[in-house]
Amino acid sequence: MKDYLKLLRFVKPYWFLFIIAAVFMGFTAIFDGASIGMIVPLADNVLTGKEIIVPVELPAYLDNFINTVNQMEPLVLLKIMSLVVLAVIFLKGVASFIYSYVMSDIGQKVMRDIRAKIYDKFLGFSLDFYARKKAGELISRITNDVRVVENAVSYGFTDLIYQTFQIIVFTCVVLFINWKLSLFIFVALPLLVVPIVKVGKKLRKLSKVSQEKMADINCSINETIFGIRIVKAFCAEIYERKKFNLFNNSYYKVMMKSIKRTLILSPATEFIGAVAGVFVFFFGGKEVIEGRMSFGIFGLFLGSLLSMVRPFKKLSQVNSLIQQAVAASTRIYDIIDESSSIKDSEQAIELRSFNEKIVFENVRFKYETQEVLKGINLAVNKNEFIAIVGPSGAGKSTLLDLIPRFYDPTSGKITIDGEDIRKYSLSSLRRHIGIVSQETILFNDSVKANIAYGANNYSQEDIISAAKKANAHDFIMNLPVGYDTIIGDRGFKLSGGEKQRLAIARAMLKNPQVLILDEATSQLDTQSERLVQDALDRLMESRTVFVIAHRLSTVKNADRILVIDKGEVVQLGLHAELVNKQGVYKQLYDMQFVEKQ
Repeated sequence: MKDYLKLLRFVKPYWFLFIIAAVFMGFTAIFDGASIGMIVPLADNVLTGKEIIVPVELPAYLDNFINTVNQMEPLVLLKIMSLVVLAVIFLKGVASFIYSYVMSDIGQKVMRDIRAKIYDKFLGFSLDFYARKKAGELISRITNDVRVVENAVSYGFTDLIYQTFQIIVFTCVVLFINWKLSLFIFVALPLLVVPIVKVGKKLRKLSKVSQEKMADINCSINETIFGIRIVKAFCAEIYERKKFNLFNNSYYKVMMKSIKRTLILSPATEFIGAVAGVFVFFFGGKEVIEGRMSFGIFGLFLGSLLSMVRPFKKLSQVNSLIQQAVAASTRIYDIIDESSSIKDSEQAIELRSFNEKIVFENVRFKYETQEVLKGINLAVNKNEFIAIVGPSGAGKSTLLDLIPRFYDPTSGKITIDGEDIRKYSLSSLRRHIGIVSQETILFNDSVKANIAYGANNYSQEDIISAAKKANAHDFIMNLPVGYDTIIGDRGFKLSGGEKQRLAIARAMLKNPQVLILDEATSQLDTQSERLVQDALDRLMESRTVFVIAHRLSTVKNADRILVIDKGEVVQLGLHAELVNKQGVYKQLYDMQFVEKQ
């Protein structure tokens, strides 16, 4: 019940529309009852020329109405009935359209809201969240799981209310005509409800498993598309195909289990309903033969009873939909209810400018149980050029990820101008920091949009100026439509050097006070490296710069070089000093330069 109520929270903002839809569902159910009610005068008065006989005492107004109908000429009554049937069908159609449209609108709004909420959460999560989750799984939450919830709202809740109204209307009819005979319905009802509930519980479990299997499929597709170059380079198509088929077949098997249980409910409920119908047909027919009930009234009774079978069948399917949606909503709420480990404090202040120094005070950091940084102490003055070197896995990137608060230290603190950076709002802190990474991240948008990413207040002249400083303007003008050229997914249409120069232009335009570079030239050819390095030299002017260096030739002119090994600062000094001392830096230098001589 708790999970079901959570599912209903998605609909809560649209309760007024929901009520409107429910009202028109009620009208439609009444019109359904009225349609079947036409059986009575048609069978008794028009076709057989007999009077309507009701086996119960009627209120005076209803008794007078039946007497009036009994006294009418069959042809006149037939004409009136024809007009009434058309009117009822028309009104039913209008009411049906309105509630169907409104419920579809609610379903689409709910789906829109959930997608927006999940996407907003994705943007708010820190990097540690993405280190724990698979991309395909997250995509499945915002696509497949949301679609399942939308089906439950648009179709499941619609049928839940509408079919319930139909059961109420037809139950009232059969109880009114012959309440003793109708008692059999309440004996058969538990036989219908019990299997629906039991199968529903099983379906919820299967639905959760199926959604997890779909997440695996999405993950496999995402990884294959992202790494298609490697797949082809290593002739791994057969391996990837087998892996995908494994996930695909696993999903198929779970879905068939779910479908089998869903489908078996329909014939089961239909058979139970047929047993009830045969019972009523026998005893009701006996009432007609003995003259205690007219044929038309019996037709209405039997028709109403049989009309209750379809709503029960529908409700069994509704239960399946809702159980699947409950499982999906649980997975959705896993995302919505999770809070980011990195967020603004309640008393967050704005970082107006960086004036003095950035200080690391006994900074420690660990991923789950693995300690990556072990008591880092460092003071960096404004406009100082700091290079960070060390073996792979030493903690270099993690150290610099702490400055824009992609992660927070496990212990210790980082201050800017004496204030803990956790006291600054994330947006104001990151506004002052520019990043150019080894893996250039670009988006499937225009060149102009990629350079001006994250801001709308830059003019075309500002963008062009930044591109010129980044040595990017010339190659941009050679693109099909210049700055308006769409560069493809992750900049697929550009070379590595061109991507890096766009990333530098993006940082140029942002004009940050603090710049973080993660060896932006390590994967480029000589000509591209020269253009990129020239652009980086311009970018680094009059800024506080942190450079992660894999090639020591790029950091000889650093104001200080920080050497990290196994999460600890093992050396600090100028290139000339460190290269003449025994230690990690000299080892790295010898590997890169001495062995090449």
